[in-house]
Amino acid sequence: MSVFPRRGRLAGAGSANGRDLREDEAHLTRFARSRAGVEAFVEPRTAVTDTTVMLVAADGEWTRRRVPGPQAAHQLAHRLGIAAYDAAVVGYPQRMRDWNARIAAQNRAKREP
Repeated sequence: MSVFPRRGRLAGAGSANGRDLREDEAHLTRFARSRAGVEAFVEPRTAVTDTTVMLVAADGEWTRRRVPGPQAAHQLAHRLGIAAYDAAVVGYPQRMRDWNARIAAQNRAKREP
């Protein structure tokens, strides 16, 4: 059972880039089920962004999508059988920063003649 609304509307917000919240949930579900060691990091709503959840795999690969709120993010993580943390409290895992650095280095190497 989905914890996301049927139509992509948060309190007063339209869908991001035309995406529906259900599409965001489907993306997060595919990511979590296709990678090992995935954990969820719930990011609080700010003045400029809605609540989001970042999923980080064991190798550091990550993805981020909007969620209706922190409770929905934790419920999704529970349904997927993965741990969920509040990013504002615990921060982000080093493996994610390492993955970002590897990808950036690969991209730089591709641009070099």
